[in-house]
Amino acid sequence: MSKTLTIVIPMAGHGTRMRPHTWSKPKPLISVAGKTSLDHLLESFDSLPPDLTIEYVFIVSPNLGEMQIPVYMKEHYPNYKVDYVVQTEMRGQSDAIYLAREYLQGQILMIYSDTLIETDFSDIGNESLGGIAWVKSVEDPRRFGVAEINKAKIIKRLIEKPASMDNDLAVVGCYYFRSGEDLVSAIEEQFKRDLQLKGEYFLVDGINIMIERGLEMRVQPVETWLDTGTIDATLETNQRLLQLGRNPSTYTPTRDVKITPPVYIHPDARVTSSQIGPNASIGSRCVITGSKIEDSILEEGAQVKDANLIHSFLGCNVNVKGRGVESPAARLNLGDDSTVEL
Repeated sequence: MSKTLTIVIPMAGHGTRMRPHTWSKPKPLISVAGKTSLDHLLESFDSLPPDLTIEYVFIVSPNLGEMQIPVYMKEHYPNYKVDYVVQTEMRGQSDAIYLAREYLQGQILMIYSDTLIETDFSDIGNESLGGIAWVKSVEDPRRFGVAEINKAKIIKRLIEKPASMDNDLAVVGCYYFRSGEDLVSAIEEQFKRDLQLKGEYFLVDGINIMIERGLEMRVQPVETWLDTGTIDATLETNQRLLQLGRNPSTYTPTRDVKITPPVYIHPDARVTSSQIGPNASIGSRCVITGSKIEDSILEEGAQVKDANLIHSFLGCNVNVKGRGVESPAARLNLGDDSTVEL
């Protein structure tokens, strides 16, 4: 088996559910628990076998993604081998992957950019079957794609957003394929059959064609599956990552600052006469004075004075002036460079 693994990360969506933050930056560069979503995603591959050569393919959107993500990777991950493909027209998951077909030889691992899971990839180089789909049992599977399996936990087919709740094994958006060439061929067949919904080609249809052709693909359960696709989901993920201690804070508070864990406060943030936490992430260069901040994310350079904030998301360089820490808690969702006086 090839000792090269290509990790394919589709990240070309417009991020409309993360507005207003995605007006100024692509969704993978939005902060959660003190790091970008992309940082957390890349860290999830730390358990891959050390003898594998890892190459990346990022499928990015035009404009913001195309401009900002390569710059970010060059600055923060200069030793990573990354190829970029631009998806100019949003025609679905299979279309995005097909655009990257020249890079899809041999083993590939594909994961969506807003999917954060905890799993062990250490045995992936010894996989005997042709594929793996990571799954998690959910209360209501009708919002997701699900895997229908046999007694040996081999997938019989994937179903996108099932009408019933009989099968609770949701596919989390992470797949391994021993042959990238077989995946590309199946997507070509998907296009020929025009298997799409409202102009979008879903990957499950391409995988089902692979299964028709004899692919043996097993499921791999995960315990932790986090999402950064919406504001509420990102705040929930922020809370969970802080609880898991994924980015421990080294900030030392002064006597007039009360910290209720878990929190992340960047070492160069300035906090005075304030209450922080629980579940708050405070980015670099933030300045917080006379305020209370709970269950919130403040990105780099945000400034908050005399405010009581809960379940809020403040973008870079946001400036908020409140009515005092004893005022009713406000919920704000403000994009980069916004100014608000409550």
